[in-house]
Amino acid sequence: MRFSFTPEQEEFRTSLRRALEARSPTKEVRRLMATEAGFERDAWRKLNQELGLTAIHIPEAYGGGGFGLADVAIVLEEMGRGLLCAPFLSTVLGSLAILNAGSEEQKKALLPAIAAGDRTVTFALSEDDGRNDAGGVAATATPSGATWRLEGTKSFVLDGHTADLIVVVARRPGSQGEDGLSFFVVEGDSPGLERRRLKTMDETRKLARVGLNSVEAKCLGEAEGAAAALALTVHQAAVLLANEMVGGAERLREDALAYTKMRMQFGRSIASFQTTKNKAADMLVDVELAKSAAYYAAAALDEGDDDLPAIASLAKACAAEAYLQTAIHAVQMHGGIGFTWDNDTHLWFKRAKSSEVLFGDANQHREAMMQHWKH
Repeated sequence: MRFSFTPEQEEFRTSLRRALEARSPTKEVRRLMATEAGFERDAWRKLNQELGLTAIHIPEAYGGGGFGLADVAIVLEEMGRGLLCAPFLSTVLGSLAILNAGSEEQKKALLPAIAAGDRTVTFALSEDDGRNDAGGVAATATPSGATWRLEGTKSFVLDGHTADLIVVVARRPGSQGEDGLSFFVVEGDSPGLERRRLKTMDETRKLARVGLNSVEAKCLGEAEGAAAALALTVHQAAVLLANEMVGGAERLREDALAYTKMRMQFGRSIASFQTTKNKAADMLVDVELAKSAAYYAAAALDEGDDDLPAIASLAKACAAEAYLQTAIHAVQMHGGIGFTWDNDTHLWFKRAKSSEVLFGDANQHREAMMQHWKH
């Protein structure tokens, strides 16, 4: 997998692309992104029943398919290509948090319904400052009998306004840094839980602000021992998002190239102009390099590579810059129409811009990569 996909993975990609093209044309994307939820639950459940997408990475012991994260990366790449409006990335991250931190009993209780597509889950880490590390966690957890009470806020939570379960990162009052961190499971209809969808530039991906006002929660795994699980979940999030981003970048590149071949000016295709050729060449190089980094990082996840922190940051930084620059070139290659609402290019442009900063921007990840190699 480090250097090529298996024939089975390629066949999976082909069938998945065919299914998503039928279910997620841009007309459908525009319709769903205008809704409050951002997706239709019945259609999402049906898609899961047919393809088993949310079950791919979940072990067979918990009702899943038992495949690796490289296969999930293929799904996300194809979803990024088609801008599928569905809570897939959020559910994957939430289920990974449960796998990383939960006890055996908790996994058996929570994961089968997620694998079946009957329940959605999300992961709530960032707060109002947007940080994605242990130092940014200010939400507190206080024991209350057999459960806990959570106080604080979480921002930029993927599909946080619709998720059936929310995995929240909180800390013991008075603790700092990596000390006192725990993962908690909160039901989406818990008393004291306030969920508000945020107004964002990218309407194809819904983000929410979650208020925790003495909300009852259950601790995942060992209390105050979630530092390692948090670090792994953050790396997984960066890698999976990078793979989604390269799918969108490739779609933009292909669409822009197809348009320039069709658009005529001065009696010939604008694809023959030197400036267009230069942009097309730059896009190809950027996207292919980003894909290589993202694929390598997905393989590193499955293999437990010791350098995963640096590899994950490299993939996210590469994909963020390649996606946004490809989007800029795509708009320019479409000319004046590229800036209009009627042209679909802006849908991927906005996704590129929002994904650039989600889970850390390129500068943050370069710094993290250098810090890892330094030590």
